[in-house]
Amino acid sequence: MLLVTIDSIPGKQIEALGMVKGTIVQSKHLGRDFMASLKTLVGGEIVGYTEMLTEARQIATKRMVDEAEKLGADAIVGVMYGSSAVMQGAAEVVAYGTAVKIKE
Repeated sequence: MLLVTIDSIPGKQIEALGMVKGTIVQSKHLGRDFMASLKTLVGGEIVGYTEMLTEARQIATKRMVDEAEKLGADAIVGVMYGSSAVMQGAAEVVAYGTAVKIKE
Protein backbone atom coordinates (compact mmCIF):
# COMPACT_ATOMS: atom_id res chain seq x y z
CA MET A 1 0.00 0.00 0.00
CA LEU A 2 1.47 3.33 -1.09
CA LEU A 3 0.99 6.13 1.46
CA VAL A 4 1.66 9.74 0.48
CA THR A 5 1.00 13.06 2.16
CA ILE A 6 0.36 14.82 -1.15
CA ASP A 7 -3.05 14.80 -2.84
CA SER A 8 -1.96 12.93 -5.95
CA ILE A 9 0.54 10.37 -7.18
CA PRO A 10 2.92 11.98 -9.66
CA GLY A 11 2.56 10.52 -13.15
CA LYS A 12 -0.51 8.45 -12.25
CA GLN A 13 -4.23 8.92 -12.63
CA ILE A 14 -6.22 7.94 -9.58
CA GLU A 15 -9.83 7.25 -8.71
CA ALA A 16 -10.94 8.27 -5.21
CA LEU A 17 -12.66 5.50 -3.28
CA GLY A 18 -13.38 7.39 -0.07
CA MET A 19 -11.92 8.63 3.17
CA VAL A 20 -10.25 6.08 5.42
CA LYS A 21 -9.09 6.41 8.98
CA GLY A 22 -7.49 4.55 11.81
CA THR A 23 -7.72 5.58 15.43
CA ILE A 24 -6.43 4.43 18.80
CA VAL A 25 -6.49 5.69 22.36
CA GLN A 26 -3.40 4.46 24.16
CA SER A 27 -1.98 4.92 27.63
CA LYS A 28 1.22 4.12 29.47
CA HIS A 29 1.24 1.90 32.52
CA LEU A 30 1.41 3.46 35.97
CA GLY A 31 5.14 2.78 36.52
CA ARG A 32 6.21 4.57 33.37
CA ASP A 33 3.72 7.38 33.99
CA PHE A 34 5.29 7.94 37.41
CA MET A 35 8.80 7.99 35.91
CA ALA A 36 7.60 10.46 33.25
CA SER A 37 6.27 12.78 35.94
CA LEU A 38 9.69 12.75 37.61
CA LYS A 39 11.36 13.58 34.28
CA THR A 40 9.29 16.78 34.04
CA LEU A 41 11.21 18.08 37.07
CA VAL A 42 14.57 18.02 35.28
CA GLY A 43 13.48 18.46 31.65
CA GLY A 44 14.36 16.58 28.52
CA GLU A 45 12.66 13.99 26.34
CA ILE A 46 10.13 11.74 28.01
CA VAL A 47 11.12 8.57 26.18
CA GLY A 48 8.18 6.52 27.47
CA TYR A 49 5.69 8.92 25.93
CA THR A 50 7.66 9.17 22.69
CA GLU A 51 7.55 5.38 22.43
CA MET A 52 3.83 5.33 23.28
CA LEU A 53 2.99 7.83 20.54
CA THR A 54 5.21 6.07 17.99
CA GLU A 55 3.44 2.78 18.70
CA ALA A 56 0.04 4.49 18.58
CA ARG A 57 0.84 6.04 15.16
CA GLN A 58 1.88 2.62 13.83
CA ILE A 59 -1.36 1.02 15.02
CA ALA A 60 -3.51 3.88 13.68
CA THR A 61 -1.70 3.65 10.32
CA LYS A 62 -2.28 -0.11 10.12
CA ARG A 63 -5.98 0.34 10.88
CA MET A 64 -6.24 3.00 8.16
CA VAL A 65 -4.48 0.72 5.65
CA ASP A 66 -6.74 -2.19 6.61
CA GLU A 67 -9.80 -0.02 5.91
CA ALA A 68 -8.36 1.04 2.53
CA GLU A 69 -7.63 -2.57 1.58
CA LYS A 70 -11.27 -3.45 2.24
CA LEU A 71 -12.19 -0.83 -0.38
CA GLY A 72 -9.74 -2.34 -2.89
CA ALA A 73 -7.37 0.63 -2.74
CA ASP A 74 -3.83 0.66 -4.13
CA ALA A 75 -2.79 3.77 -2.23
CA ILE A 76 -3.83 6.40 0.29
CA VAL A 77 -3.22 10.05 -0.60
CA GLY A 78 -3.34 13.10 1.64
CA VAL A 79 -2.27 11.09 4.68
CA MET A 80 -2.35 13.13 7.88
CA TYR A 81 -2.09 12.44 11.59
CA GLY A 82 -3.75 14.09 14.53
CA SER A 83 -3.38 13.55 18.24
CA SER A 84 -4.96 14.81 21.40
CA ALA A 85 -4.73 14.12 25.10
CA VAL A 86 -7.80 12.22 26.25
CA MET A 87 -6.79 12.15 29.90
CA GLN A 88 -3.55 12.32 31.84
CA GLY A 89 -1.25 9.63 30.48
CA ALA A 90 -3.50 8.70 27.53
CA ALA A 91 -3.53 10.04 23.99
CA GLU A 92 -5.71 9.55 20.95
CA VAL A 93 -3.95 9.24 17.60
CA VAL A 94 -5.86 9.40 14.32
CA ALA A 95 -4.44 8.62 10.86
CA TYR A 96 -6.58 9.57 7.88
CA GLY A 97 -6.47 10.08 4.14
CA THR A 98 -8.23 9.27 0.88
CA ALA A 99 -8.15 5.70 -0.42
CA VAL A 100 -7.51 5.60 -4.17
CA LYS A 101 -7.28 3.12 -7.01
CA ILE A 102 -4.39 3.74 -9.42
CA LYS A 103 -5.62 3.66 -13.01
CA GLU A 104 -3.41 1.78 -15.47
